[in-house]
Amino acid sequence: MNERIMKRVAALMSVKSIVTLALTGVFAFMACTNQISQDFMTIYAVIIAFYFGTQSQKVQDKLDGE
Repeated sequence: MNERIMKRVAALMSVKSIVTLALTGVFAFMACTNQISQDFMTIYAVIIAFYFGTQSQKVQDKLDGE
């Protein structure tokens, strides 16, 4: 079980994940202070869609491989 948790934590430390988590933090701050611009919303939506799209593709590839 500990090995499984360590693998997940290591996977979270990829550049893509760090950027996504940092951007989500900025989004949350801007939402709380009511400073979100339309340009930021567009960029955020594209990055989040890319992140979850690649995660979904990895899962699908694993399922297809089994």
